[in-house]
Amino acid sequence: MKNETSVQYFYLLPFSGETRIKPFITAFFFLIYVVGVLINSSIITVICLEVQLHKPMYLFICNLSIVDIFYTSVTVPKLLHMLLSGNHIVSFAQCYTQFYFFSFIASTEGILLFVMAYDRYVAICLPLHYHQILSWRNCSLITIGIWAAALLNSTIFVIFAVYMSSCHSNVIHQFFCDVKSLTKTNCTITTLFLIFTNLEMVIFVFIPIMCTIVSYFQIFSIIFKMSKKSRKKAFSTCSSHVTVVSIYYGAGLVGYLIPAYSEVMDFVFNIIYTTIVPMINPIIYSLQNSNVRAALSWLMME
Repeated sequence: MKNETSVQYFYLLPFSGETRIKPFITAFFFLIYVVGVLINSSIITVICLEVQLHKPMYLFICNLSIVDIFYTSVTVPKLLHMLLSGNHIVSFAQCYTQFYFFSFIASTEGILLFVMAYDRYVAICLPLHYHQILSWRNCSLITIGIWAAALLNSTIFVIFAVYMSSCHSNVIHQFFCDVKSLTKTNCTITTLFLIFTNLEMVIFVFIPIMCTIVSYFQIFSIIFKMSKKSRKKAFSTCSSHVTVVSIYYGAGLVGYLIPAYSEVMDFVFNIIYTTIVPMINPIIYSLQNSNVRAALSWLMME
């Protein structure tokens, strides 16, 4: 028998300090969650009801809003339960279930943001072929492929992770079960798991980022050759996506690249890209896109 301790539960310790600040923290996360769900739900409703928004770009924005609702729903409700009840114990099955769905949603958003960059590339660089390349049939297949690829990735990822032995401290200084926190509790990290983790980072992070950068190099090279009026319109269609990608990948990469001992910084950046970013994504798109603003105004008047 191996000299290992099988962990049956984890103790999530997201906040340390006096309990008198817990009500303010609870109110903060509750507000973020409610606002994020309401705004993203409004975007989904508007895109579904407004016929003029039944276009590939808005189909992907609708999917992004769905992803953002799931993003916060995977982490924030459990955090609120811990803050309100004072029970920070999470079973082994609950922790890895949360990790599974979080990995699924994170993979989906990574691929989706790249597809949205490709949509802008085709619209600006290949406008005459836009409706042929991004037809409704192709967009539907792309959407199904995004969710299916993310589902397969998270399934394999969790299968590799769940069979590793947890024998270190079962205290997780984080507000949800993520791969970085769970790796700290494991004493037998297999070579296969490390290979798959690095492969996942390449496929779902490095390749999408590089392809997005290349796409925007091509886009900006075309935009600078346009007239002033056309250039302004093209920039307005790209600026929102560039902002969302920069904030999402910036916060996510910094959060996972900072040293393991920087638990406070790790916690802060996790809050940004798991709760703040899903809330501000629809705000950025609605502020930058005149069609979405007009549809939202119509919905509020109705």
